[in-house]
Amino acid sequence: METVSYSSAAVRPAAAPTSTLGTVVQVLRLTYGLVPIVAGLDKFTNLLTNWEAMLPAGLAHMLPVSAHTFMLIVGIIEVIAGVLVLLRPRIGAWVVMGWLIAIAATLLAGGHYFDVAVRDLVMAVGAWALARLSAQVLH
Repeated sequence: METVSYSSAAVRPAAAPTSTLGTVVQVLRLTYGLVPIVAGLDKFTNLLTNWEAMLPAGLAHMLPVSAHTFMLIVGIIEVIAGVLVLLRPRIGAWVVMGWLIAIAATLLAGGHYFDVAVRDLVMAVGAWALARLSAQVLH
């Protein structure tokens, strides 16, 4: 009977080629760049949804501006964050990740839109992955 031994190196999965990692980073970069830009611009049109409805009433009453004006400011911030991801993904991805966590926390505190809050937290994980991968792939 013949004994076969395998070294630990033989059973480890091979590292992904740089071109594959580069492709993943570019797809994430486009996703986390364009989605905030589209969502930000939609704050001015409300074609995708009524963004003001997602603002918790308690928070809306504390604002020094109307809910509509606040959402326009949010839209501008989102467009800037998306452009930052497209131009400087190593920085922009962290900004978008924090922004998504803040949005999710606001939705959870408001007691509504739990599905959107969970989605935004999952998207924040993707933004974290982009930030980490960008640091490795984009020198």
